[in-house]
Amino acid sequence: MAGDYVLAIDQGTTGTTAMVFDHDSAIVGQAYSEFTQHYPRPGWVEHDANEIWDVSMRVVEEALEDAGVSANGLAAIGITNQRETTVMWDRETGEPVHNAIVWQDRRGAQICDELVEQGYEQTVRDRAGLTIDAYFSGSKVKWLLNNVEGLRGRAQNGEIAFGTIDSWLVYKLTGGREHITDYSNASRTMLYNVFDLKWDDELLEMLTTPREILPEVKPSSHVYGNTDPDSFLGVEVPIGGIAGDQQAALFGEVAYEKGLAKNTYGTGSFALMNTGNEPIKSEGDLLTTIAWGLGQEPVEYALEGAIFVTGASVQWLRDGLDIIKDASETEELAESLDSNDGVYFVPALAGLGAPHWDPYARGIIIGLTRGTSRAHLARAALESMAYQTRDVIEAMEKDSAIELKEFRADGGAVANTWLMQFQADILGVPVEVPEIIETTALGAAYLAGLATGFWESREELIDKWKLSRRYEPQMDEGERERLHRQWKEAVKRSKDWIHEEAGEPPL
Repeated sequence: MAGDYVLAIDQGTTGTTAMVFDHDSAIVGQAYSEFTQHYPRPGWVEHDANEIWDVSMRVVEEALEDAGVSANGLAAIGITNQRETTVMWDRETGEPVHNAIVWQDRRGAQICDELVEQGYEQTVRDRAGLTIDAYFSGSKVKWLLNNVEGLRGRAQNGEIAFGTIDSWLVYKLTGGREHITDYSNASRTMLYNVFDLKWDDELLEMLTTPREILPEVKPSSHVYGNTDPDSFLGVEVPIGGIAGDQQAALFGEVAYEKGLAKNTYGTGSFALMNTGNEPIKSEGDLLTTIAWGLGQEPVEYALEGAIFVTGASVQWLRDGLDIIKDASETEELAESLDSNDGVYFVPALAGLGAPHWDPYARGIIIGLTRGTSRAHLARAALESMAYQTRDVIEAMEKDSAIELKEFRADGGAVANTWLMQFQADILGVPVEVPEIIETTALGAAYLAGLATGFWESREELIDKWKLSRRYEPQMDEGERERLHRQWKEAVKRSKDWIHEEAGEPPL
């Protein structure tokens, strides 16, 4: 086997990270860069797919330089990505036909309303395992086909390729040879039957999507092909792993047993519970999603609660309100208060995800008085992450009939010890943080390493997982329930606030 390292490309919502791992799962090199967020209209969010490619290649080179490793030293590449974000490009030229429409974008809400009115809710549940929402790729695909001049005809003629960001990166890495995705990303499109493992004719008809644009679906741990030397630093390296960011994080947390759960704190937060080879159809407005497929093994499923805005709320405090200079300030600000003094922030800046699914909700800050300070806003933003996570976990326990005994957490926000303690307090169960918190990139590396023989088995990976810190609940039950009860009242006030077709809040 050539190469002593695995490269993971973690292409996120606000930036791209590249990490180089050795056989011991240690990070030996890394680099990160943000890229431009485009907001052409309220509720719309776009990325420049070419900029994502350029930034991704730049951080790859910087990570390799940081590791002191040449591209020839790589045994495999794993890719993990912001899910649902939709790209279409010209197959001949490789040029995107429009900016990528980001998962947070709400322009498909009216399309989704029409599908609900037409009675498709149960069809989508029974086939895609999802709820009808503009979050998923399907409504974005339909919007592009309907609104980019001439695109539908070109798509039907086979001239156009559709993909989530993983498909785009693989296409670019292989010099345009491969148009593929994996089970986990396909399961987020609202076009894929997660039970029959195929693009679904009825879902395609529902969203008027031509089959000609679709990528081929492969296992999450599989050698898809080699990089093109002209596209990737002059060398051929096997691309061996692909997974949506949250499934990759679950894999990186080595949550391979049924009932193990984690939450990843990023731009949004996503709680997933491994449900094994049997999918559980949610009764609590969670998602039935494919966790991963390893080679020829049967696919494994997860229940998921998707929270649209968590870390992004802190970013908004920094960039939108300019009340903090760095996210790390929020910990000290939160600790400076004895309580939240009744101030709650519902960060429905892109609508509400699970378990509410309200695209017309908007963010609110409630409970303000003359004594409210920036510390209250910072604390309210942190508390909102924990409250939203509890909402999802309660629905997850009900659907699975599994009571959580512990909860694993990863992502950038786990560095905030105040937040992690509050999360344990509000959940009432211990929260475990691993030594390697970049589990999204680690999971992509593990999938690629298993496909290429860099690592032999999942058992080997389990042995490498190490606990960094365990947070035990300290809050009494009465206070826990009081705080959460007030949170739920705040959520009620944020719902059904604006309808995009009217452009005005309800009277």
